[in-house]
Amino acid sequence: MKSTKVIESTAIKTREEKALDEAFMLRAYELAQQAEKINEIPVGAVVVANGKIIGEGFNQSITLNDPSAHAEMLAIKQAGQALQNYRMLDCTLYVTLEPCPMCAGLLIHSRIKRLVFGASDLKTGAAGSAFDLVEHEKHNHKIEVEQGVLAEQCSSLLSAFFKRRRLEIKEKKKALKAQQNTNTR
Repeated sequence: MKSTKVIESTAIKTREEKALDEAFMLRAYELAQQAEKINEIPVGAVVVANGKIIGEGFNQSITLNDPSAHAEMLAIKQAGQALQNYRMLDCTLYVTLEPCPMCAGLLIHSRIKRLVFGASDLKTGAAGSAFDLVEHEKHNHKIEVEQGVLAEQCSSLLSAFFKRRRLEIKEKKKALKAQQNTNTR
């Protein structure tokens, strides 16, 4: 049912709307690249109101020693300051990766009108992939969800990051083992 809803909403979107979604997602992608530069999981997010970015963020959990410093959290916090309101009633959140349960909860509480994400997260995605918290029947607030905008680009960035991280971990283990072998001789 969810995929039908997404297809229907995509079918009626104009070229201008698609171009705007891609432009804002491209900015979120640029922010994701900033996260990668500081060795954070490359996720970026922007909040848009009336066609303008009012909040942006990228993952900084490690840098800030804050498990809540996800891209969405930081972008929505900044948007709240810009609006001088904790409600984002007519705002759209663009994020390169499907939100986790923590961030999905924030979207509901902040009353984000629309969520647009790039890559799906099959392990922890809470907008339909692993869980569906943003459209849960018990919530009185419903969020419009659009998935797959620049999905290949967003997914490739994440895949390359985790491939590099796995290789770094493997190399560290190899170096540690070599050091231990040298010390035991």
